[in-house]
Amino acid sequence: MTTRALITGITGQDGSYLAELLLEKGYEVYGIVRRASVISTERINHLLFPEEKINLVYGDLGGDIESLIHDIKPDFIFNMASMSHVKVSFDVPIYTLDINAIGPTRILEAIRHSGLKGKTRCYQASSSEMYGMSPPPQDETTPFHPCSPYGIAKLAAYWMVRNYREGYGIFAANGILMNHESKRRGETFVTKKIVRGAVRIKLNKQKDLVLGNLNAKRDWGHSRDYCKAIIAIAHHTEPDDFVVATGEHLSIMTFVQRVFSRLDLDWKQFVKYDERYTRPKEVPELCGNPAKIKRVLGWEPEIRIDGLIEEMISGVMDEELHARS
Repeated sequence: MTTRALITGITGQDGSYLAELLLEKGYEVYGIVRRASVISTERINHLLFPEEKINLVYGDLGGDIESLIHDIKPDFIFNMASMSHVKVSFDVPIYTLDINAIGPTRILEAIRHSGLKGKTRCYQASSSEMYGMSPPPQDETTPFHPCSPYGIAKLAAYWMVRNYREGYGIFAANGILMNHESKRRGETFVTKKIVRGAVRIKLNKQKDLVLGNLNAKRDWGHSRDYCKAIIAIAHHTEPDDFVVATGEHLSIMTFVQRVFSRLDLDWKQFVKYDERYTRPKEVPELCGNPAKIKRVLGWEPEIRIDGLIEEMISGVMDEELHARS
């Protein structure tokens, strides 16, 4: 019998890579998308046309997801959907809590009440933002100290997963992922904004790049590598929680320097600061310790930061050159 997987947030960066990897394993893949007047399937169009390799169904973490789970009866649920912009979460904290905290709880309740407790495994996309002010390196034993509605909501979902695992015997696992990027990264995220701006400056399409806090340090990996870790976590013999990270980190300023240097540009001539792009409360430094996932699951990141930057620049350059022509 074919293994069936349900992915929320399938149109996002991680959801698209996860769908590809599961298809490679021969899984039957379902993806939940929100009904909207604007088509947002760019990252998965290659899985829909010319041959429909995945099954899309309409739904929302803010609504009744129980009927979808009951009808599909998935072997795996990968909850990748969220209100994912940390700064915006300060503007819409109630919505953020509903989608990022209550949404995962709706999934867990659906598993509990649909007779799928012994069949369905649930993976929850937790976040390094839960660590907030806790100093690095952060691992599975580091105290949580979130600094945003986004981090707080993700932490609530994290504890719900553990509660349903321990209280009801549901296979529910958390992946605490450090920052991860790719050429599919959304345009509002700082890494993509930096790469897009630098490429456009190189092509004389843009004069400068306006950013916020350049001193924050992050542990950056590649989304596809991290999705391999997600699959390993979901297939582990026992449900557990794992930090997924490279263990290397650098400041946003260093990221800017490397991107501009790769394009033979002096970043100091083009980068400007605007406090509007800072958060009410900043997370100063995130660097994960991946010792547990390496030891227990044998996972290793394959793409390091320079390879990631190279891929992102190449992808944006192709898009900009095509747009210009």
